[in-house]
Amino acid sequence: MWRRGLLLALVAMPLAARAQSEWQTVVGRDLRFRLEMPAPVKQSKAGEVEKGQASERVAWHSSHDGDMFDFDFVDYQPGWFTDQDAKVMARELGRGEAEKAFPKPKFNYLRDEPVTLQGWEGYALDIEAPSGEVIMMRTYIVKDRLYRLLVTAKPNDDAKANAKRFLESLKLADTK
Repeated sequence: MWRRGLLLALVAMPLAARAQSEWQTVVGRDLRFRLEMPAPVKQSKAGEVEKGQASERVAWHSSHDGDMFDFDFVDYQPGWFTDQDAKVMARELGRGEAEKAFPKPKFNYLRDEPVTLQGWEGYALDIEAPSGEVIMMRTYIVKDRLYRLLVTAKPNDDAKANAKRFLESLKLADTK
């Protein structure tokens, strides 16, 4: 009897509520951040350590309806970022190789500007492909930690809403 009641409750549940359950909250082991990604989320660690890094890169990946959602962070040596201009560093790290991978004559740069998150410096780069697909990247420097978010979204309202939800879901324990 209780199974029938549960089934009826699920059928009666609004679609928006069911869509909410398809998302998973990711919380850092050190409790310094949390964000939402479409479930299931896969965590990985990069073994290679680049110059200045004090730890390995920890990353999460998920996909939903063909769109990709990626988030990672890495800690750098004390003073690596704090001894430099955070706005300049955020721009360099936020743009990275994007200009080479997505040349401006072929791709439309929708957003290419500094941003902040809870007072911390960051960079936003949104690029539209000729097919209409959008690649959205956010990079934030918090003390000597680098956070990066990347999402690809198809050219439809649902995909773009999911991308926006992901990008805006990052919450930091550290405020400036």
